[in-house]
Amino acid sequence: MTHRFDRFTPRPLRSRPLDGSEAGATAGRPRHQRGGRASSMPARLRHRSQRVLTTKAVRESIVSLAGLVGQPVRNQSGSEIGRLVDVVCRWSDGQTYPPVTGIVVRVGRRLAFVDASLIEQIEHRQVRLSSARLDLRDFEARPGEVTLASQVLDHQLVDVDGVQVIRAADLYLAAVWGGFRLVGVDVSWHSLLRRLGPARWRPLPTPDRVIDWAAIQPFGETTRGAAPEVRLRTTNAGLQRLRPGELADLLEDLLRPERQELLEALDPEEAADALEEMDPEELASLLRESERDQAAALLSAMEPDEAVDALRDLSDEDRTEVLVEMDGEKAEQLVRLLRYPEDQAGGFMTNVLVVARLDETVGAVRDRLAGMEECPDELDAVAVVDDEGRLVWDLPLVQLLVSSPETEIAELVGETEPVTVESTADVADVAARLIDARRLSIVVVEDGRPVGRILADDVIDALTPERGKLHFPRLLR
Repeated sequence: MTHRFDRFTPRPLRSRPLDGSEAGATAGRPRHQRGGRASSMPARLRHRSQRVLTTKAVRESIVSLAGLVGQPVRNQSGSEIGRLVDVVCRWSDGQTYPPVTGIVVRVGRRLAFVDASLIEQIEHRQVRLSSARLDLRDFEARPGEVTLASQVLDHQLVDVDGVQVIRAADLYLAAVWGGFRLVGVDVSWHSLLRRLGPARWRPLPTPDRVIDWAAIQPFGETTRGAAPEVRLRTTNAGLQRLRPGELADLLEDLLRPERQELLEALDPEEAADALEEMDPEELASLLRESERDQAAALLSAMEPDEAVDALRDLSDEDRTEVLVEMDGEKAEQLVRLLRYPEDQAGGFMTNVLVVARLDETVGAVRDRLAGMEECPDELDAVAVVDDEGRLVWDLPLVQLLVSSPETEIAELVGETEPVTVESTADVADVAARLIDARRLSIVVVEDGRPVGRILADDVIDALTPERGKLHFPRLLR
């Protein structure tokens, strides 16, 4: 859910309830016991579907994390004790809005930790503490804690409501339920520009596109010194609706355990589509770290030409072990493609062909098409062969679909020679032939017999092997 705010007036954050409905969760408790543990909040509030950013008081009091970094931290008397380096949150207990457990302050040459119970007020340009005397401990992250500026800001997140992969341009804090919590993430370019602009702009939020934190896919457990990764819930249908390229981005950013969790949450076809969009080096790394039977299953679900490209990036030993785990027919199919040089037509074609005989009817070919499990989505034609298996025509799929089911394929064959390339043709020749023919695909032949088909996107891939994957840039701080 994305909210747009008008007439935005920032207010400082104070460690107090915002209204009567929220005060009930913490009334009668000392401040240091409020807002920290899940038990301090009624279940109806912990699990409610209402988003806190829909509350006007919260919207008007949010503070920019990016703007807060580097601002002074003052004690009760107003004296500066240091500069804020980071804000620490805990979300290992599954709370929708992670509570702030403390701040990291640079005091001289050391990094000190100030517990959240000592924070009186968070403003846009300073943090005020409730005590003039502090026991500043050296900072050391505890299990389940995350440092927001270093481990979340500018990292990739998943917006479940909007079903998209996003990058956190800024994070927003607010005082709710008697404590400070992470309540939203900003994904707008305005926030990126604000952070790159003059220093006086940075502390003020620019909530052009704020996503409530409840819409963000929860993180998994964190380990000391490691950045948090996205924890994927297999029950969340939103992940299944991500586009293959977005899933590929996630797979490239996740560590090994989370990669495996994502792959297990997807069906084989979805996983294969995502793998086909991955950077070749990242895909090779994923396959090497997977169990051999899992790698074989993933490659078997991919388009043959894409699977062969991935196999080429593995070592001879790894490639052999994966092929041994595959179904014999599938492995034989890929081995045949591997024999072709990758810079020739045979090396980047797909050998999944739809072939029709002259004496077949249109209806029979349609039925066979409907029953094919391995059929390229971009298929645009059917290869027509004679009794000796030689190509006589490349029948456009549209013509097959509009013809009467009783029509024999022989009646649809054109008078000109079909457009083909030899398996030894290089990529430039294939591209030129495809352009001249004004076709979306072209048949690859050996001795006049069809052995594969090259789609237009296969030619683009072969012409630009170095393209890699594009990712959102991360800001340098």
